[in-house]
Amino acid sequence: MERTYLETAQAWLDGNFDAATKDEILRMKKEDPTALEDAFYRNLEFGTGGLRGIMGVGTNRMNQYTVGMATQGLANYIKKHCKGEISVCISYDCRLRSDEFAQITADVLSANGINVYIFDALRPTPELSYSIRKMGAQAGVMVTASHNPREYNGYKVFWADGGQITSPVDKDVVAEVAAITGPEMVKFTPDAGVKAGFIKKMGAEMDESYLHDILSLMLSPGSISRNQDKIKIVYTPLHGTGVRLVPMALDRLGMKHVLHVPEQDVNDGNFPTVASPNPEEPSALKMAIEVADREGADLVLASDPDADRMGIAVRDNDGKMVLFNGNQTAALMTYYILNRWKELGRLDGKQYIVKTIVTSELLRAIANSFGVEVFNVLTGFKYIAEVVKANEGKKTFVCGGEESYGFNVGEFVRDKDAPVACCTIAECACWAADQGLTLFQLMQKIYQEYGVYREGLVSLVRKGKSGVEEIASIMSNMRSNPPKDLAGSPVVKVIDYNQPEKTGLPKSNVLQFFSEEGDVVSVRPSGTEPKIKFYFGAHGSDAASKIDTLKKQFAL
Repeated sequence: MERTYLETAQAWLDGNFDAATKDEILRMKKEDPTALEDAFYRNLEFGTGGLRGIMGVGTNRMNQYTVGMATQGLANYIKKHCKGEISVCISYDCRLRSDEFAQITADVLSANGINVYIFDALRPTPELSYSIRKMGAQAGVMVTASHNPREYNGYKVFWADGGQITSPVDKDVVAEVAAITGPEMVKFTPDAGVKAGFIKKMGAEMDESYLHDILSLMLSPGSISRNQDKIKIVYTPLHGTGVRLVPMALDRLGMKHVLHVPEQDVNDGNFPTVASPNPEEPSALKMAIEVADREGADLVLASDPDADRMGIAVRDNDGKMVLFNGNQTAALMTYYILNRWKELGRLDGKQYIVKTIVTSELLRAIANSFGVEVFNVLTGFKYIAEVVKANEGKKTFVCGGEESYGFNVGEFVRDKDAPVACCTIAECACWAADQGLTLFQLMQKIYQEYGVYREGLVSLVRKGKSGVEEIASIMSNMRSNPPKDLAGSPVVKVIDYNQPEKTGLPKSNVLQFFSEEGDVVSVRPSGTEPKIKFYFGAHGSDAASKIDTLKKQFAL
């Protein structure tokens, strides 16, 4: 029989755990039983972004024990399935305890006889992905909670192709982790790995290689040379890992005017200047926009703490800074890249792009107009990487994007990549300027060519055990009682991604409803946060009003 949360908590009190951990368990038991239940009612599980959770004491928390036990399970899996000399690359972001968790991961792996290449300081997730293939490693670990609030941490597990683990590897790793029932099962020898030569540092040399390769993907040096003195950019890393590499990349690209937000250049896991370090949140770009207005900048770029997501703001026709969502930014870059590939004579029918099922169909429309194939995958960039791996050597991956501000170009990195996205959108701005257009005007041109696409996203936060149950209930009710219409247009198709035999994709707890007019509503619980997300997509001249109607229809 499964243990209750009280029995699990007692096992920690009776087990080989430090005094501070036991004191906190006793405090919660006495003062905050609800917090105790949430801390111990389950084990952290791998979702679309890997292992992620609130930092604190308990099996459902990120702490030295859950990190150590998860890493021991990962080590056991790697040793069973990889032959010869084994190595793993490790990086970490600016979050509280990220460096500690990265070192624990390195120590556990090295104690298991696995070679470790760990960065000498924090580095972006895309560089971690890049380093795996560069070093010929079998796996990688990025200690990060991406764009989550400050109380979170976690780690993303990558495989030898540089992409995050997917089925069946992810499920098998979870099974190995579940078999580690206590810290006494973890091999852990602090500092021994360095002395024995199992742990080696990566640093400036990997930075140089990464920057060289991503900059080789750029397409318009002429446009940059003609406009590099005219276009001003404000960049903020939101206290995260992009602070060094993004400005370096933009400088080497040739951009002459890259302005900073000094307060946000400081690496700080408390994220003191923002409520949430998420470029999807308008408030996160507030300080950067203030700098842009003061300095007369044309473009604002922001990356999240592990520098895999990018958000932008551009000037509209009235000179006001406006935010673009992830769909618009991905459409801009896709349109730009495919235009340049066509102009350079590179399109030969073997190219493809990848989008996720909740990402705007505008990307498909753009790709179709260039005769470029489109793959549609589940939410999560690991599924985009999976397509790239499957087509390696057969077809050419041009770019891929998702509505949640992730984008990548080329095959060097197998995850979303803010440094390459920042360079691409800066280059796109220069290319547009050659045509007498701003990025805002280029977006309007795209709408004129392909029709207006509008999107909306509403996330309902439901925390704790009761929140998990409520989210499950919402999904169950929507399966039993799907909407009959969307904004007055009859629903003509329902896709339940819990039925892989019908979708041809891995099983996923996602529902999509399509109307006769081509509008779509997608519903999915987040794999990394206590949220259920509603994605709205509308097409046509009245798309914006239909988004508002859909939100009201679903009472959001």
